[in-house]
Amino acid sequence: MNSISLTLANSIIGRCFAHAKEMGFKPLSVAVLDAGGHLVAFQKQDGASMLRFEIAFGKAYGALSVGFGSRWLEKAAIDRPHFVAGLTAVSGGQIIPVPGGVLIRDQDGVLIGAVGVTGDTSDNDEASATSAIISVGFVSQAD
Repeated sequence: MNSISLTLANSIIGRCFAHAKEMGFKPLSVAVLDAGGHLVAFQKQDGASMLRFEIAFGKAYGALSVGFGSRWLEKAAIDRPHFVAGLTAVSGGQIIPVPGGVLIRDQDGVLIGAVGVTGDTSDNDEASATSAIISVGFVSQAD
C-alpha cells in the first residue's frame, strides 16, 4: 500500500482521539495527509481552539516536506534557523516546525503520508500520532 484511504485516515484520527482521552489530554485536532501532501481527512474534538487546522496541517506538511518528523524540523529550526525560515517561506508559511507531525511508513519503509496533531503539548501531540499510526499496523517516524 502506498496511499492512504479515507477509511484508514479516519481510523488514525479516531485512534488519536482515543489515546488523548485515555491519557487525559486537552482537545486535539488531527490532519492526515497522503505522501504528496494532500489532505485526506481532518477532525477536531469539541473544545479545540481556533487555527488548529492550520497547525495540524502545517506539522504534517512540514514533516513530508523534509522526509523527517516535525521533531527533526524543531531541532533544525534551532541549529539551522535560516534553512527553516527559507523552507517556511517557500511553502507559503505552511510549515510548523514543532513536534506533532509524524510520518507514516508501511512495513517496507515506504512513505505513505503523515499525521499532524495539535491541541496539547507538542510531545503529547506527537505521542498521540505515534500511538495511532502503530495501532493501525504502520511504522511511525517522528524525527
